[in-house]
Amino acid sequence: MKTTLHITFWIIVLLSSLVSNAQEFEGSWTGGIQGMPLVFEISNTDGVYTANMQSPMQSKSFLPMDTTTVQGNKITLILNAYKIKYAGELKGDKVMGTFTQGSFSGELNLEKKAYEEVKPNRPQEPKAPFPYKVEEVLFTNAKANNIKLAGTLTLPSEVKNPPVAILISGSGPQDRNEEIVGHKPFLVLADYLTRNGIAVLRYDDRGVAQSEGIHKDATSADFATDVEAAVNYLNTRKDINKKQIGLIGHSEGGLIAPIVIANNKKEVAFFVSLAGPGLRGDQVLLPQMRKGAELKGAPEKEVNFEINLMDQVFQKIIVSKNATNEDLQQELKIMMTAAATKAPDALQAKYSESYITEVSKQFAGSWMRFFLTYDPATNLEKVSCPVLAINGSLDYQVIPEINLSGMKSAFAKAGNKEVTLKTLPGLNHLFQNATTGSGLEYEQIEETFDPATLQLIASWIKERFN
Repeated sequence: MKTTLHITFWIIVLLSSLVSNAQEFEGSWTGGIQGMPLVFEISNTDGVYTANMQSPMQSKSFLPMDTTTVQGNKITLILNAYKIKYAGELKGDKVMGTFTQGSFSGELNLEKKAYEEVKPNRPQEPKAPFPYKVEEVLFTNAKANNIKLAGTLTLPSEVKNPPVAILISGSGPQDRNEEIVGHKPFLVLADYLTRNGIAVLRYDDRGVAQSEGIHKDATSADFATDVEAAVNYLNTRKDINKKQIGLIGHSEGGLIAPIVIANNKKEVAFFVSLAGPGLRGDQVLLPQMRKGAELKGAPEKEVNFEINLMDQVFQKIIVSKNATNEDLQQELKIMMTAAATKAPDALQAKYSESYITEVSKQFAGSWMRFFLTYDPATNLEKVSCPVLAINGSLDYQVIPEINLSGMKSAFAKAGNKEVTLKTLPGLNHLFQNATTGSGLEYEQIEETFDPATLQLIASWIKERFN
């Protein structure tokens, strides 16, 4: 009898402990990994545990976890679609654990508190009142169903008919400030140039913010017509120098600008490439993918497998110019599914049917197909106006060594002797002073745009158009 009571007592104690731990897991838990905050909302309804995850810097939405398991003071959370697993142990008032996504793994410790958004410090972001004229403008792209594009034109106060630069954003839907992780590089650049006597027109990409149109499935060639519309608009103004209209393109914008220049040689007076591609898209992306994986510490065997697979995918896209997007997507799915059976063990789970479907859809899309098959040399060889092409030495997205080299060759074929090519030490893809160049640093760095680079751009333009 005593033995039975003794066992019953310990069962009660154990159950009490499990209930207590379960109750302690309920609520909001917040932590961060490599500077990226993560939030888990954990609930318990009639002994069934559920959880939702949010990456607040990337989205305001919560994603439901597929599996939430609580055993004593341990918890495991799994989100299959993104190959995410979190395993932690409750220690005091914190959960100490490991976050895994695909082949990446890192320490993630959580505190029981709601996420509080902390506005990052951006000391370079200009604030009104400004010592120059700021005008909100609309212009029409007659080549794209007459969509109206919304932008901001800033004009120096003490310069009559100044030179003017049109800013062209990088890939993805971008507003007129090219805002990314709390930084507004185009706002900072426009402010600096305008304070130095150079007018600037920057605008929301089609389908973004106040601009009309549809961004999805538009290609770089489509975006080039938006830039042409901006040039045409400036030619209607009487307060700028129409013979000194230039283009400043960042990343994909540096690819778009030469398309415009090749078709409008007499309309564009100068070109500034900020980390613009100088090679065909596949030759840009493969080194980018390898460098990005290495910066994340991925094992060499896994990196080699994925780069080889992507190379096969890209080559398939390049030779399938006449295939529809839908047919190409199916062919890529078949190719990737077959290749995935030979993936390293650590990558087997990553290459699920849903993952392969999503990747195939992305790479079979119109924008990606154009980018991968387009060789910028085609139009760079037609650029005869003055050119300033710069890259940061730590840029892993557009590797300076190979892309500036490609530009140099193209400009040489054009016979363009008014070309300045520079690799700027210690700067990343956003032209911030960085440590590694990894994209994970972008948000953590307070600086938005290296001051010396701003000065370089302004002085280069003013030396030629004063």
